[in-house]
Order: sequence, then C-alpha cells, then structure tokens
Amino acid sequence: MDISIKAKKFLLGMLLILSPSVTADDQEVLIEQAGDNVIIEANQEGYDNIIDIDLGITSSNSSNNIFRALQDGSDNEIKFSIDGQSNELAILQEGNNQYIGYASTWGSQYSDGGDILGDSNTFKLWQKCSLSSCNENRIEFRLDGDSNDVTVAQGWFIDKNSNNGNTNWSYDYNEPGGNLVRVDIQGDNNNFIGSQKQDSSSINHNMYVNILGDNNEVYAGQLQNGSKTLNLSIYNDNNEVWIKQRKNGAHSATINLYGSYGTDLYLNQSHNSIAQTYTLTQTCATIGGCSISVTQD
Repeated sequence: MDISIKAKKFLLGMLLILSPSVTADDQEVLIEQAGDNVIIEANQEGYDNIIDIDLGITSSNSSNNIFRALQDGSDNEIKFSIDGQSNELAILQEGNNQYIGYASTWGSQYSDGGDILGDSNTFKLWQKCSLSSCNENRIEFRLDGDSNDVTVAQGWFIDKNSNNGNTNWSYDYNEPGGNLVRVDIQGDNNNFIGSQKQDSSSINHNMYVNILGDNNEVYAGQLQNGSKTLNLSIYNDNNEVWIKQRKNGAHSATINLYGSYGTDLYLNQSHNSIAQTYTLTQTCATIGGCSISVTQD
C-alpha cells in the first residue's frame, strides 16, 4: 500500500483529518493538522504499519511544519504529537518491529509541553533492520522547544570526527535491531546525534539522554556487539560531549555534566573482550571551560 498526503497553505485553524482511521492492507494513518503551510508526505509499504501524528493539536500553533515519513516493512509505528512553528521531520522505518514516538516510561507528554512542542526544530529519525525477524528498535522523545537539531539513527553508524566534527554515515547490511534511545531535551540551542549499530540478534544497546538547556552539542555512538549502556545528563550551559562505544566488549558509561561554564568531554571505549565501565560527574567552574578526554582500548 502507498499513501501520499500533501497539504499546503491551510488557513489558520483549518483542520485536516484523514478520517479517524484510514485502513487498507492492515495499514493505519491518523493525521490531525491545524494551520498554515504544512506539507505532509506519508508512504507505507508492507503491512501492520501505523502513523499517528497530530502536529498542531487542532490549535493555531502548527505553522510552517513539514513532516515526511516512509515505512517499508511490517509492525512499524510512528506516534507522537507536535505543536508548532517551524519544525521539520524526516522519519524512515525500513524493516520490521520499529517504533518512534513518546516514551514508554513517561507516556505522552504533550499535556506537559513535551513530545515536541515548538520552535525551529529539525529532526532526522531513521531506523533500519535487515532481518526478516527483527528485535524491536525504539526511539522515544520528550522535547520542549527552541532551535534544537536532533538526529537519531538505528541500523546505521554515524561516526563523528573528533578533530573537525564532521559526520559519516555507514550501513553494512547486517542489522538485527534491538536498539533503544530515550531522550528528554527541554530547551535552547542543543544539537544531539545518537547512533546505534550492531551485528548480533542476542545483544541489546541502550542509550538514555537527558538535556535541560543552553548551547549543548552532544554526540553518542554505539557500534557492534556487546551490551552497551549509556546514561547521560546535561543540565545547563555550553557543554560539548562526544562519546563513542564500539567493538564487542560490554561497555557502560554514566556521565553527568552540570557545568556553569563550557565543558568539553571526549570518551572512547573500544575493546573486543574486556568490559569497560566509566562514571563521571562534573561541575565545571573554571573560567574558559574544562576539557577531558578518556580512551580505553
């Protein structure tokens, strides 16, 4: 089944509803939209795929949004709310058993100003599994506002150069799924990139990210096999954190940065057989910022 929906130049407060539920070949689409220059494109191929996205939540706060989604496979679901201004989303689900939406631990956060509320956000959320029977991939959210740029990829590995900050995407056609990212970003000019890639169907990768405010830039990548768990909390100011965990050793990193000034951290944990664990809590009060680099090979 292929569903293509485009909506342009709606009057403020005008409501577009593709019926309460559109169903064919076990596909479901529910889209409610209010206002302005929205472009919506939704394409479904396969079966038992669900798209449920609200955009303006039947209010006047849905101007200039663009939403594009492609589901190619089965048992995939896109489900969350968006409120307003210049948000642009690009969502890809290729393979089976994948979810993008509000966090299972919190439920829908729209009533509390979350699950993407506003301002000039841009999102690129891609999930891919190459097997016929995929472990579940999940990307979960609560975002409040301002000029965030968020990219999350599961199945691809996004490698970020520690010298110049450039990113490179790669895919090796062997991806069983089983990745989880849970994010809670609530403000200002954050840029977050999350990437999870693995080769074994018996391994799960976990990532929990909580960013509260100001000008943070965060990159976290988890690659290959071995249980990898990352808990990251950044609450304020100008932190820049790059983390990379790869190879087959079981890695775990818990990092909390509550800096009053700029803090730079680059952590790289890489080993095929030895479990590597690192816990860091830092409040940087040094004028000019702090810089830490940790490598475990």
